[in-house]
Amino acid sequence: MDTISAVVAAVNGVLWDKNILLFALCGTGIFFTFRLKFVQVTHFGEGFRRMFAELSLHGEKADSSGMSSFQALATAIAAQVGTGNIAGAAAAIASGGPGAIFWMWVSAFFGMATIYAEATVAQKYKTRDERGVTVGGPAFYIREAFKGKFGAFLSGFFSVAIILALGLMGNMVQSNSIGSAFKTAFGASPVVVGVVIAAVAFFIFVGGISRIASVTEKIVPIMACLYIIGCVVVLAINHSAILEAFRLIFVSAFAPQSVAGGIAGVTVQKAMRFGVARGLFSNEAGMGSTPHAHAVAKVNHPHEQGVVAMVGVFIDTFIILTLTALVVISSGQWNSGLTSIDLAQSAFNAALGSFGNIFVAVCLLFFAFSTIVGWYYFGETNVKALFGTKLVKPYACLAVVFIVIGSALKVDLVWNLSDMFNGLMVLPNLIALLALSGIVAKSYQERSGSARLKDPK
Repeated sequence: MDTISAVVAAVNGVLWDKNILLFALCGTGIFFTFRLKFVQVTHFGEGFRRMFAELSLHGEKADSSGMSSFQALATAIAAQVGTGNIAGAAAAIASGGPGAIFWMWVSAFFGMATIYAEATVAQKYKTRDERGVTVGGPAFYIREAFKGKFGAFLSGFFSVAIILALGLMGNMVQSNSIGSAFKTAFGASPVVVGVVIAAVAFFIFVGGISRIASVTEKIVPIMACLYIIGCVVVLAINHSAILEAFRLIFVSAFAPQSVAGGIAGVTVQKAMRFGVARGLFSNEAGMGSTPHAHAVAKVNHPHEQGVVAMVGVFIDTFIILTLTALVVISSGQWNSGLTSIDLAQSAFNAALGSFGNIFVAVCLLFFAFSTIVGWYYFGETNVKALFGTKLVKPYACLAVVFIVIGSALKVDLVWNLSDMFNGLMVLPNLIALLALSGIVAKSYQERSGSARLKDPK
């Protein structure tokens, strides 16, 4: 185990500590922001209008031709809004100080342009598997960006990375956080919790795209509203500390050591590193995960799903993750030495008493379980891209085994493994997006001007 930890730390050191991914992700977001004329600002309202136009807890049943635009967004948000919004935000603050949240915001703003590009090309190059089911995502548009052996290699590398990053290792993170939270709140065995989660998840997995869409369109709005209400209650209790929380976020983003009682050794580079890393894990912009959901949306033009995809990043980072950060910082617990889910629960406990543990555990159950469902689907799409449909069921069985294993693993190693595989899958996705930037720009231009002003029906 020590050897594995050392290897993972070395890889993460190259990917994250050398700022390779930080510059790649933010650089790509900045590039698309300017090439698409600040699409995340000019088309922000359109994205919300399209989302609310189709919002329903009982939408049309998804089938082989895909799912509704809202169901695709719900599946994407199910993956985006997970442990990263609670445990990940708390871990970022504990490791990088309150300033890490500022860099989360920065990466998310530019990430909205990146995810527009991802959803657009995913729509453009979606296809059908051997059973006639609509599929799409980076593995497919990478092959369009680069023909021949190089494209096949990049596509295959991405597929292997995402299967490991999300379908297997990533879901270990989700079950680990659920198990830890339930042990603290109820004294439950993490392994037992993991077995129950795995059993329910397997039932959904084998139901295919229709069952996955049906679950996500119901659970996402409910879980988001529940968590937002809880955070607003806590912030109302901590209202006198909210302005100070914002001050800490902005000041420590650029001068961590000037913050009274600041965490020893925290630098601007660390704040950026942990902010962008946890931001990526949370909103997934540029990672190449959510395009799998957006690819199968039933829309008239790729641009339509592109603007809806931007809403997912906004909800994930600027609403839910920000609420978590404000709760943690305003509680005064952020410099207590706690980290991850323990810090989050301590922050809620400070305002709600012992009920805080229960609230966080229940919210984590919803957040992490919905992410497990979404990430499984993304992994399944790449299993199909690599091997066809014949290995889908074995993959589902392997995924539930990893869910159970993850519930008992040491949290530091699980998070570090996730960071590593997340980082590895980013690179081929960003390379393909940049290569296809002309296609993205053309799609944007086709729907800009008078056409984009029409409200969705």
